[in-house]
Amino acid sequence: MEKEKGSRFISLTTCVVLKFAGFDGVEIHGAHGFLIDQFLKDQINDRTDEYGGSLENRCRFALEIVEAVSDAIGSHRVGLRLSPFANYNEAGDSNPKALGLYMAEALNKHKILYCHMVEPRMKTLGEKSETADSLMPMRKAFNGTFIAAGGYNREDGDRAVAENQADLVAYGRLFLANPDLPRRFELNASLNKYHRDTFYTSDPVVGYTDYPFLETND
Repeated sequence: MEKEKGSRFISLTTCVVLKFAGFDGVEIHGAHGFLIDQFLKDQINDRTDEYGGSLENRCRFALEIVEAVSDAIGSHRVGLRLSPFANYNEAGDSNPKALGLYMAEALNKHKILYCHMVEPRMKTLGEKSETADSLMPMRKAFNGTFIAAGGYNREDGDRAVAENQADLVAYGRLFLANPDLPRRFELNASLNKYHRDTFYTSDPVVGYTDYPFLETND
């Protein structure tokens, strides 16, 4: 299944297959220097056509993908992950706050289920940095569910939701190392330490299914 826009084609076969396979939805990956992020960021996007230059042009590709996926499976099944402040894979932007705010506001028109943004403190891979920037302007601008991610632990995740900084908090590395993370959080139990050198490898077991579960008596 494809959607045509002029001479451009966006394949939607995967989205439709996921829908009929029983998946709840699709999160579009627009972060961390991957393809969509390379269009969004002015320090790596050097195009001179309608997809480069101005903020509006640089965001066009991402929003067209959001529209196409929403048309295929319904906007209520679509989320988008963004990292406007990050500089992964040399994909940085000179005005990340403006970029994040523009995208948050533009996504309202598409009425997607959620916007998932990475905290400004996670500017480089795996390292937190001190910053005065915040996701609050984007959180306030977006009308749907807002998810924050980026180096959260149990305490500051709870605080972010309690202080209305986000509706939900996403955990990545902690979940890789702790398959029962919600239970550990509930009990305030100790966590397995993750091993970064096992991330994103081809081994289907090491670093993914070999971390132990919490031993409890109940």
